[in-house]
Amino acid sequence: MYDLAALGAWAEFAVRWLHVITAIAWIGSSFYFIALDLGLHRDRNLSSGADGEEWQVHGGGFYHIQKYLVAPPGMPDGLIWHKWQSYWTWISGFALLVLVYYLGAEFYLIDPNVMDLTTWQAVGISLASLAFGWIVYTQLCRIFVDADQTVLMVALFAVLVGMAWFYTQVFSGRAALLHLGAFTATLMSGNVFFVIIPNQKIVVADLMAGRTPDAKYGKIAKQRSTHNNYLTLPVIFLMLSNHYPLSFASDWNWVIASLVFLMGVTIRHWFNTHHARKGNPHWTWGVTALLFIAIVWLSTAPMAQREAAVVTRFAQADGFETVHEIVQGRCSMCHAAEPAWSGLLWAPKGVVLETPADLSLNALAVYLQSGISHAMPPANLSYMEDDERAAIVAWYRAATGG
Repeated sequence: MYDLAALGAWAEFAVRWLHVITAIAWIGSSFYFIALDLGLHRDRNLSSGADGEEWQVHGGGFYHIQKYLVAPPGMPDGLIWHKWQSYWTWISGFALLVLVYYLGAEFYLIDPNVMDLTTWQAVGISLASLAFGWIVYTQLCRIFVDADQTVLMVALFAVLVGMAWFYTQVFSGRAALLHLGAFTATLMSGNVFFVIIPNQKIVVADLMAGRTPDAKYGKIAKQRSTHNNYLTLPVIFLMLSNHYPLSFASDWNWVIASLVFLMGVTIRHWFNTHHARKGNPHWTWGVTALLFIAIVWLSTAPMAQREAAVVTRFAQADGFETVHEIVQGRCSMCHAAEPAWSGLLWAPKGVVLETPADLSLNALAVYLQSGISHAMPPANLSYMEDDERAAIVAWYRAATGG
């Protein structure tokens, strides 16, 4: 029987690959259309009745683009709907959430020192929080649809800060930031699926029936599209954060996440202003740099050290002392608080393997990287033997009952 852990690792790799591909497609098209919309020349009296136009050159060809504020006089053939990039980004992201955090809840989702949850309790909180986020966000958008949109953005930021704090009170640090990213991405994909595309379909249906479309549908869709524009960069940061312990393994991780949303606003404000030909507000880069410096400081601020309850099970499994000696001899020269290997200033990916607790907390990574595969040590520079890899496999399977 093929090793289930290996199958799981390959399934995760495949879904992660799909997630990255679809996210690139969605973010790319989103950024392009935001820049296009802001940069349209609207000071020209176009015979077509379009709201604005722009000429672009790319790939050796010229493109003449026009935008209709509500809809063109007649329905064009072959109308392209930009929606599946968003849908598949969310679908693949949720599948990855299931594969990594739901099926691996004991390792990645639950930290008994934060909240002692069963797997089903943790998964239930995760799912409920995503639904809760969409409901609250939708109500805020309806309440503030005719108000100053800056007020709505402040209200949304307050919700995101509240969720950042909430997630750090129930999940592991790694899972907390990842969930905040999933929470935000759910709002973004929900905007496309529940609001933007349905509103566009109403406009198309009215146009085909000979009715004049109501401009309110475009206004509402524009509101949600603007939110997606400002939320994209923070979501990318939060999705990458699980690879960088300095971002999530801190008592201030919820503050770090909150500041990331502000950085998303300052960065996008510069690009939006630039594309709209309203100047280049370089002060935004100064603010962004200060926010990032604050994040770096918070990541290393004094914190209470935690160890997951899973340590005991792996430390008591048969073969633990042998494997600990192997890891000390073959891995810890790099995976240390102060690596002895020349050229390394910190442990690769922040994984430290110096103490028995370190080894227990990183048992799955050691098993996959050095047990059933030869990924570590890289190029086998420390000469890990086959019988040592076999000992790692036997110890991990003894601890997990595999």
